[in-house]
Amino acid sequence: MKHYRLPLSKEERSSLRIYDQISLSGSILVGRDKVHQKLEELISLGKELPISLTDQVIYYMGPARKKEGDVIGSCGPTTSARMDPFTPMLMDHGLMVTIGKGPRSASVSEAITKHQGLYLVAFGGCGALYAGCVKQMKPIAFEELGPEALIEIIVEDFPVIVGIDSTGNSTFL
Repeated sequence: MKHYRLPLSKEERSSLRIYDQISLSGSILVGRDKVHQKLEELISLGKELPISLTDQVIYYMGPARKKEGDVIGSCGPTTSARMDPFTPMLMDHGLMVTIGKGPRSASVSEAITKHQGLYLVAFGGCGALYAGCVKQMKPIAFEELGPEALIEIIVEDFPVIVGIDSTGNSTFL
């Protein structure tokens, strides 16, 4: 397994191919449906985003309660397809990598190719494993959404597989 420090450079993204097993360390944004809707609304209205999306990674994480003393609770991936209506627009605004589970739409695959981004697949059922990779967590925006707010996590050795590479090849076809 090859290790990468985030953010991934264009060269690193371009060198990865479907089925590559990698681990990530660094900053990852976490956002789901409601965060994506709010980001889309801000973009549509021409308003400033709460954080730059340039070269960012977004993880579609299912939130869970954390135990006292833990950084985060179980944090496995959630279904990526729910974010598909928003992903091309977010990639047009700098997002380069998404992490989740399951297949993506043709429009997301096209956006990944256009921007030379990546879709990385996290392992369903491994929320406890991923929680152990999270070293820090802090809210970024939309705190009114509670556990579905936009947050940033700092991870070490976060394992994923390349599901769609920068040329549009997909493990789901």
